[in-house]
Amino acid sequence: MSPEMDRRQTFGVVAAGVAAAVLPSAAKAQTPAFTLPPLVYPHDALLPVIDAETMMLHHEKHHAAYVKVLNEAVAARPDTQGLSVEAIMARISTLPETFRQGAGQHYAHSLLWSSMAAAGQRSAPSPELLAAMDRDLGGFDRMKADFAKAGAKQFGSGWAWLILTPGGKLAITSTGNADTPLMDDAKVKGAPLLVNDVWEHAYYLTHRNRRATYLAQWWSVVNWGLTNERYEEAVAKRA
Repeated sequence: MSPEMDRRQTFGVVAAGVAAAVLPSAAKAQTPAFTLPPLVYPHDALLPVIDAETMMLHHEKHHAAYVKVLNEAVAARPDTQGLSVEAIMARISTLPETFRQGAGQHYAHSLLWSSMAAAGQRSAPSPELLAAMDRDLGGFDRMKADFAKAGAKQFGSGWAWLILTPGGKLAITSTGNADTPLMDDAKVKGAPLLVNDVWEHAYYLTHRNRRATYLAQWWSVVNWGLTNERYEEAVAKRA
């Protein structure tokens, strides 16, 4: 089995191709609904863009804390037990704020880890994705520039996203804090294909306050293979 396929199974990939949250387990009531997905590359695999200590703290501390928040929220609300993280986000406006923090952060971080890859596994955008970028975003280079701009202009903490909108067009958007394009109250909705984290804990040890530098260098570690798959599956889902 290829490393990418193994990772896809570990993350419980849904039809939209999003490597997101591990699906709830119904085996035992006391079993946590969601678990921290393991990294499929070493902590130092993304050097020099992201250092090993940042990766360790970001994954094992920050992300793990959000999983705990989500599990505690679900445990307190029987009507959410058994739901996927996507289903929770689809009704996020009806749930307490702890669900937004837990589900949004768990989803976005899970997608982030699979949006990056170790050397030798990064590939390139597919001809189909490149054609869509030409059609909708002014080309690959313009897409990268606008994606970085979206991340740089996000005030405070948040995320930059490449998505496929419900209308079938590629779009670039940004969200603050724990918000995602899959939430029912998102300003710009769509199937996430690629995400980058602009919270300072994602880059500060290496880049300090130079967010723009981090965003520019980040392209060298992007996992285009899985991004291509997410695009294909998001398009197929609309058919």
